[in-house]
Amino acid sequence: MAKNDWGTSTYPIVPGHEIVGIVTEVGSKVEKFKVGDRVGVGCMVGACHSCDSCDNDLENYCPKMIFTYGAPYHDGTNTYGGYSDVMVAEERYVVRIPDNLPLDAGAPLLCAGITVYSPLQHFGLTKPGMHVGVVGLGGLGHVAVKFAKGFGVKVTVISTSPSKKKEAIEHLGADYFLVSRDPDQMQAAMGTMDGIIDTVSAVHPLVPLIGLLKSQGKLVMVGAPNRPLELPVFPLIMGRKVVAGSCIGGMKETQEMIDFAGKHNITADVEVIPMDYVNTAMERLEKADVRYRFVIDIGNTLKSA
Repeated sequence: MAKNDWGTSTYPIVPGHEIVGIVTEVGSKVEKFKVGDRVGVGCMVGACHSCDSCDNDLENYCPKMIFTYGAPYHDGTNTYGGYSDVMVAEERYVVRIPDNLPLDAGAPLLCAGITVYSPLQHFGLTKPGMHVGVVGLGGLGHVAVKFAKGFGVKVTVISTSPSKKKEAIEHLGADYFLVSRDPDQMQAAMGTMDGIIDTVSAVHPLVPLIGLLKSQGKLVMVGAPNRPLELPVFPLIMGRKVVAGSCIGGMKETQEMIDFAGKHNITADVEVIPMDYVNTAMERLEKADVRYRFVIDIGNTLKSA
């Protein structure tokens, strides 16, 4: 968004859509929160509240959903995100952060966490003993492993990088590790997975992943490659397999996700940085030099104008 890679950005832009902090003021009609509460705001700050999606707690799929930054708000102004010392948000789009969840390591769950939690829930991939694959071990992938393990399912991390095996199994708790470039490993794992959460945003082949699914298995895309992917139909027909997409989650589900994270002590692995390090952090992001999310300490490092 900051560099307009998707061609939808409007400037000036203030990024930040995984935002946590303490309530300092509430409006006269606010009922859910009070001054001093630990809260968070994720990817959206508004919707129409009258469509089928909104009626079913799926504000994230509302045609008039308003992103937290870089989007026109109801009053015609542009929304600005969390790279700031204060923020105003409608209470419907604010979640309560459990007391035991660290604010810094909990912040990325408001996008990365709900992005992987929602498809696990929606596509029925949460039954203990199920086998779920996670493609990619970055900001999304590492929390996907943690949430899947929280549900009690078996997890295989699927990666092009053999060097990530130790991290996946010993640190994140995955059960298995599969090198997608190794044809012998891929062949041995064919037809073993109930579902796969694909977090990769680079162009990559889908047919080998579809082959890993059991009959009626689901491959859910949550990464967003900037070019189309090839999708032959025959591998889907021969097994009633499904390729689907998923985008964050509604506000009710986001609160459920953050509560689940608190109950199971699920956090993102983060590197906390000061505000004046942001440009350097952006450069490191382009090189994938982060494990796994940068979190900006706004409260202690943003200098007043």
